[in-house]
Amino acid sequence: MIPPAESLLKQSNPVLVSKSAERKSLKGRPLRVSPQQPVDSSPVPPPPKPKSISTETTRQENKDILTAIFPPREWMEGNQLWVQQVSSTPCTRTDVVHLEELLDRKLEQRRARLTGICPVRRELYSQCFDELIRQVTINGAERGLLLLRISDLENETQDLKKQLNEQKAKCDETEKREKEKRLLEEKRHTEEIQFLKRTNQQLKTQLEKIITPKQN
Repeated sequence: MIPPAESLLKQSNPVLVSKSAERKSLKGRPLRVSPQQPVDSSPVPPPPKPKSISTETTRQENKDILTAIFPPREWMEGNQLWVQQVSSTPCTRTDVVHLEELLDRKLEQRRARLTGICPVRRELYSQCFDELIRQVTINGAERGLLLLRISDLENETQDLKKQLNEQKAKCDETEKREKEKRLLEEKRHTEEIQFLKRTNQQLKTQLEKIITPKQN
């Protein structure tokens, strides 16, 4: 399987999940037991101050929602399975500026059209919107889900526009064929009339030749 293409959606570093050689070697590998550590009689330092449970829970919930929105990407390289999660690192103002610069550079590199229907521009804008959803979801899942709904509506609108354009193209093609067919019929009709006129004139001339000697 080919690794996923580069995207404006920020991803974490790929992680090697498994490979055939390691799975086979792990089957017969005995468990290793660490030697017992000597008892330390020195004073035990106090445990670190725990973070707010509600804050940690919210972060985990936002991360779970983010994973649900953007599932991990998986691909094989040889006998190795790689997995790449979407990044859950909060963004900064610099990241937003960098995203804008990267979008402009990608549009220029791939020669996206600025107006009209352009699949390349639509793809890059979609990736950029996904990255904005990622950035917002990390800090607020509700706002991220709202943006996702807007994105889904936008995609549905684009699909409807695409279907409309396809139907319009079919209609134009049908109209063009009917016009060509009509012109061809008119041409045949004109040629048939001209043929009948010539035939009529020839018959008239022949008839006149036949009648004229009898009158003399």
